[in-house]
Amino acid sequence: MADPAAGKIAVIVLAVLRHDQRLSDMAGGSNVSESTVRRWRDELITLLDDQAPRLDRALKKVAKRGGEVVLIDGTLIPTQRRTQRADRRNYSGKHRHHGLHFLALTDENGRLIWISAARPGRTHDITAARHDHVLAHLRAAGLRALADLGFRGLDIDVRDPVIVTGFTASRAHKLTPGQKDANRVLAVGRAPVEHGFAHLKNWRTLTKLRVDPAHAIRLLRALLVLTNLEVNR
Repeated sequence: MADPAAGKIAVIVLAVLRHDQRLSDMAGGSNVSESTVRRWRDELITLLDDQAPRLDRALKKVAKRGGEVVLIDGTLIPTQRRTQRADRRNYSGKHRHHGLHFLALTDENGRLIWISAARPGRTHDITAARHDHVLAHLRAAGLRALADLGFRGLDIDVRDPVIVTGFTASRAHKLTPGQKDANRVLAVGRAPVEHGFAHLKNWRTLTKLRVDPAHAIRLLRALLVLTNLEVNR
């Protein structure tokens, strides 16, 4: 990026991403064209996207630091409802909203370490995890993942599971006191993953996310990098 100074460009783009400022407003206040601000935004997103960690490297880094577990969860980034028939696949019955589905991993403290590709909102967490070969990557890194009940069935290895989920009750089987205690411990251990999502969703540009999955994943990965820079200050 050339003139004006890189610092000024960064401030303008961060204002667009953090506060969802209109490009035309930022352009007028900076004496540049709207297309210039758009180019700056897209260039910075591409630059940051290149720095976002990929799954295998993110897990190896956790293991190298001595970590033993990560936290996994899925989230829906809302998108505006479209009239096209194809947009039906973006409707999430769970969230009762149109959006794009993402998987994310955090370390045990809730620091985001990886985010998946964008998928239709109706995608199930297990389906997304299988597409990304999360189980194999966890085993390769020697890590376990704490997950909610939406991931039950992903790991069928009962002797040495790497996906740790809670116990569920049924009409024929009530939870034992030990199982209830285990669920409470797991819930406490998983709580930081919500903090990671909260930090990410503080970027108000996500409130008007475009449906284009390629744009969405570049943006989310760029915001992951910015979020970690902010959290680690």
